[in-house]
Amino acid sequence: MNLSRQQGLEFLETVWDFYARAGRDSLPWRSPEPDGSFNPYKIMVSELMLQQTQVARVIPKYPDFLGQFPSSQALAQAELGAVLRSWQGLGYNRRAKFLWQAAQAVEARGTFPRELAGLVTLPGIGPNTAGAILAYAYNEPVVFIETNVRTVYIHHFFADSSGVDDAAIRLLVEQTLDREHSREFYWALMDYGSYLKATAGNVSSASKHYAKQSTFQGSRRQIRGQVLRSLHEGDLNLADIQAAIPDTRLESVLNDLLAEGLIRLEASEYRL
Repeated sequence: MNLSRQQGLEFLETVWDFYARAGRDSLPWRSPEPDGSFNPYKIMVSELMLQQTQVARVIPKYPDFLGQFPSSQALAQAELGAVLRSWQGLGYNRRAKFLWQAAQAVEARGTFPRELAGLVTLPGIGPNTAGAILAYAYNEPVVFIETNVRTVYIHHFFADSSGVDDAAIRLLVEQTLDREHSREFYWALMDYGSYLKATAGNVSSASKHYAKQSTFQGSRRQIRGQVLRSLHEGDLNLADIQAAIPDTRLESVLNDLLAEGLIRLEASEYRL
């Protein structure tokens, strides 16, 4: 879809007007350093925390995590168990391991990547997360797509469609991207998309890439979280864990966590 100049201007006016009225400038990851720059490590932390996790849950965890691991060097040198304990409450604990590994990769490089090709080599960093880091940390005019971006463009340009491909949305982002103020442009899209989710319903379900999140209650994800929370308090043997989590899937979950390196089994005890 090629937008007319008028369509593009009207769309941008809507996005910027909303941001002027209701932009969430107080979000902690939108605060610059004293010199006005944005720390790419801190942006990476926020982006991985915000994946599949509501903003309200991330807000208190973000400063606490950075207080414990203020730099990629501090995170890279930490024990994974300490990282997982700090991550507690955010869910999807593999993200914590990816973040820890990404920090180690940054330290091995000696510098934080400033280009897409370098960022996507970091564990847990795909093209869209890399694009977000480039936009937010460096104000680079890159195109990336995530749920809120999809929501905004589908709402405005594909209201009666289904199976909308990201390639079609990408063309529209390229046509409307504010290349001088890409950081603020994506902030505006994030805030407007969040608003639309709350007021216009699940617009993103029209996306070809939409996947309904599975129910948490009674799921393997819930058991994984229970295991990790139990081990936050200390090492446990199998009998202790079974007493706390009487589920037939427990041993399979433990084996998965062991294979992923999120827990260890030493001297018949499980530990982070």
